[in-house]
Amino acid sequence: MKGRVLVAKLGLDGHDRGAKVVARALKESGFEVIYTGLHKTPKEVAEIALEEDVDLIGISILSGAHNTLIPKLVEEMKEKKIDSKPIVVGGIIPEEDFEFLERIGVKAIYPPGTPLKKIIETVEKLVTEYRQSIESRLS
Repeated sequence: MKGRVLVAKLGLDGHDRGAKVVARALKESGFEVIYTGLHKTPKEVAEIALEEDVDLIGISILSGAHNTLIPKLVEEMKEKKIDSKPIVVGGIIPEEDFEFLERIGVKAIYPPGTPLKKIIETVEKLVTEYRQSIESRLS
């Protein structure tokens, strides 16, 4: 297993086809994938990430609420002391919002049309870096 990845849908966004496609591609490439289903709050996602001890959180968001919901997720993760886990975001995100999301800690942003191969490669890299950082803190 390459790692444990949480794929989540935040807020009232009811479209999850893209999230399911990415989750399946990650699973087929050797990751264990936990999919939250629709309509999760930032608090619920942070709780699931903690309980499942995931290596990375992938958020799918199409509703336009990314600049509100992602900072709330980051805060919830800080409260639970899991803010070292990388976050990636995919969906309809205007380029002018990339800088803000990256500044608050998002490690990668995948707009519509991003090849699955690129997503998998980035997730592999981020999970490896995360696991190495955990190992170095323990040794």
